[in-house]
Amino acid sequence: MLDDQSFISRLDNGNALGIVGGQPSQLGQTYQIPPVDGHGLANIVVAGMGGSALGGLFIGRWLSDKLSVPLIIDRDYNLPAFVGPDTLVIVSSYSGNTEEDLSELDQAIKAGARVILMSSNGELAKRAKEQSLPIINIPSGFQPRLAVLYEIKALASLFDYMDLTDGAARELEQAGEWLPQHISGWTAENDTVRNQAKQIAKEILGCAVVVYGGPTLGMQAFKWKIDINENAKHAAFFYELPEMNHNEFLGWKNPRDKLLKVIQLQSSLDNDRIARRWEITNKLLSGQMPSPIIVKAQGETKLEQMLWTQLLGDYVSLYLAFLNGVDPTPVDMIEKLKKELKA
Repeated sequence: MLDDQSFISRLDNGNALGIVGGQPSQLGQTYQIPPVDGHGLANIVVAGMGGSALGGLFIGRWLSDKLSVPLIIDRDYNLPAFVGPDTLVIVSSYSGNTEEDLSELDQAIKAGARVILMSSNGELAKRAKEQSLPIINIPSGFQPRLAVLYEIKALASLFDYMDLTDGAARELEQAGEWLPQHISGWTAENDTVRNQAKQIAKEILGCAVVVYGGPTLGMQAFKWKIDINENAKHAAFFYELPEMNHNEFLGWKNPRDKLLKVIQLQSSLDNDRIARRWEITNKLLSGQMPSPIIVKAQGETKLEQMLWTQLLGDYVSLYLAFLNGVDPTPVDMIEKLKKELKA
């Protein structure tokens, strides 16, 4: 079915495949960065939910050895107590209407924090205008989970502007030029027999999915989980090594009749001990945990491997959606939840 273009086109009403394939161009987006004071900054808090938090998660993992101040992702209604005048609070809501983020914006202003908004529209854009709050405008018209590379580039541009990083935005642009040739094999025109994304989608069909990543690709494991949930409307969960070996490792013993598939996102850039942990984990759990689908990240740099793995997950989730007979784009249940909460 995945090699039948008419079958795919009947389901892909939102052109999700086209958007995913065009994601590398998001890294070429330029932004007008409003003035933000970086002097004496003690920490950064990114307030965001769902797909709107993924840009911050990506940046935090990618630049963990370069950022000179701590970066925290806060997914809640309430900001941490330490937030004050020496904190930069980045309120990230792609729609601009996420109630958790609006709550944290009020608290950030009350705490005297330095505030900058990231949004494509909605209440955040309205408040930026009414209250003269600085805002980075993200291109509109996408589902948040498919606009993550826009947000990553926006954050890198902001941090370069504030001298928290040096050349991060340019590095992303270079990666955006590298990506297309390395993901071309996953497009719908490539038959299943030579298409890694279609093969993985077929293998996990009908089963709940557990995605594991190590230190380099832990965020990508989370992104795969989100994509499988939202695009394929399919149960998926994630966790990271080495923490997995200290608890979840034992959980595979029971129950024994597990209708599950396991995906392991492995990076050659992780500590050598992580590679050893993958090896020993799979040996000791043989016969208890399902034999894992192992994805070896491609790319020479940390950034290339993170992006390559992330886009592979995007494609896998879309093909799984088509196999499930669903349109990847709508998120009707989430919208119903928001309406009931508002009521």
